[in-house]
Amino acid sequence: MKFDLAYCLSLDDKLSIYDVRDLNFDETVAFDSAKEHFQCPNDACRSTFEASNELGTFNAKNVNYVRTPHFKNLPTTQHVAGCPYVSLKASVSGVETADGEVDDGREEHFPSELLLTRREYVRKPVTPAGAADMLRDDPVRVAADSGKESVGRESAPDKTSVFAHPVECFVSNFADKELLKRMPLKVGEHSAPYSSFFKKIEYLTDNKGLIYWGRIKKIEDFHSASFRIDFEDKVWFKKTDDSKKKPYPVSVYLNKKLIDNYRKRKAFLEEIKHAVDSDKALFCFFYGVTPELKQVPGKKNPEKPFEVFNANIENLDHFIIREAPGLE
Repeated sequence: MKFDLAYCLSLDDKLSIYDVRDLNFDETVAFDSAKEHFQCPNDACRSTFEASNELGTFNAKNVNYVRTPHFKNLPTTQHVAGCPYVSLKASVSGVETADGEVDDGREEHFPSELLLTRREYVRKPVTPAGAADMLRDDPVRVAADSGKESVGRESAPDKTSVFAHPVECFVSNFADKELLKRMPLKVGEHSAPYSSFFKKIEYLTDNKGLIYWGRIKKIEDFHSASFRIDFEDKVWFKKTDDSKKKPYPVSVYLNKKLIDNYRKRKAFLEEIKHAVDSDKALFCFFYGVTPELKQVPGKKNPEKPFEVFNANIENLDHFIIREAPGLE
């Protein structure tokens, strides 16, 4: 059992660890989880203790991670009897154990929907001098952008706007095929079990609008200004004028403008540069575009194009490169 949420004192709201990670890397928001105060998400439990009764975080600030991020009890954390989080004990390794059992590291809290409108935060105006006592100076509140859907305490953890959350559910539970078949996921107008929504890259022609993933063969770094990711697996496809299916390579492209304008640009460049230099097996997950068969000019002979299933990534919020040992 893991903490699916924690109450953030300065935001006066409950966040998932993926919300916290998103805020840590967002260059448009002043947020540092190491300086924030997180408490038990159980309202009755939290109100019983002083504000100093806090939770910790695990993998909240690591750009690259393998073990599942989560909130954790600290040695000094207290809970009331009957609190669903009272059985979680902090181990020396930092991984919680319940009643002495070793945590298997899986993400257990599956969001049922990935919202395509990002959760936004605005800072509340400073309280005038002499006003009534406040919980904290200059608190931050969650606010919905006018006319847009916002993820708040009523929806979490059933809904999320952070792509890494459903990806972690899929990756960390990959061996449990039956579980992935049972758990539902909705993105936009499309609904399917996790097992069907995550589509291996070689089967991308089966259905559009899914989360595609595959093992990376090579990352082409064009002077850290743009990147091309080539996948190991190929798509077997039969064109109308062909007698049988043929294998075609698959790649996605990330252009300079997309990267330069990204709100988490520094974290993204750290992530992908680490991937370029890594000798470990890496996997790419993305949503929002479906690679299609295109003719691309050859490097040695531009006049002789070759055919490849290719797409330009349009939103880096829905793109991840990561280690995933369980998928090998």
